[in-house]
Amino acid sequence: MTKNKAMLQALKTEAANAVNVNLKQGYNGDITAREAGSIGGEMVKRMIAYAEQNMNGGNMMK
Repeated sequence: MTKNKAMLQALKTEAANAVNVNLKQGYNGDITAREAGSIGGEMVKRMIAYAEQNMNGGNMMK
């Protein structure tokens, strides 16, 4: 697994834990669309926060 894939997997796992969805290693086709959307939404929020921090030298945009 490449470094970027590993980082994305770690982000997905953290996001799933934050929204209380249990992901298994490998196939997760048994989770609901709502659960998958919650994970994706949490990932996007975290990526936006990360981008905002890096664009402002570490200060969050208000």
